[in-house]
Amino acid sequence: MEDVKRILVVSWMDRDSPKAVHYGITLARTLGAELFVMHAIYNPFGLEGWSIPVPNLKQEYDKLIADTGRQLDIMMEEEKKNGTRITKIVVKGEPVKEILKTVKEKNVNLLVLPTHSETRLEHMFFGHTTEEIVRKLPCSILMVRKEPAR
Repeated sequence: MEDVKRILVVSWMDRDSPKAVHYGITLARTLGAELFVMHAIYNPFGLEGWSIPVPNLKQEYDKLIADTGRQLDIMMEEEKKNGTRITKIVVKGEPVKEILKTVKEKNVNLLVLPTHSETRLEHMFFGHTTEEIVRKLPCSILMVRKEPAR
């Protein structure tokens, strides 16, 4: 079995991502591994020709990104104080391409990926991303599942 020396956690900048980051932190601490937390920001509102008739959707999306980013930054800073080797990576672009590129560049042994809530909007923007990553990934993967709503 290959030792896990480098872990990459992908944050979709949504409500479920902090749980995946927590798993990554726990694994990195336990295994003495280096941890990379990638903020994968995909801006669906930058696509030309889209006409989305939902009021304030872009503003809500931007607020979600900012709020989640602050929450994750606080988690990461606390871990740095505790001695965890943790690096933040921010990428904007097509998620699958950016994740695969980072896995290869950083020689990642384990990818920690949150599953999506699968709302209609998320499925429209990210639905096939996870499937494509799983098919193309050159390392092991841990999928962190969102707890079902009560």
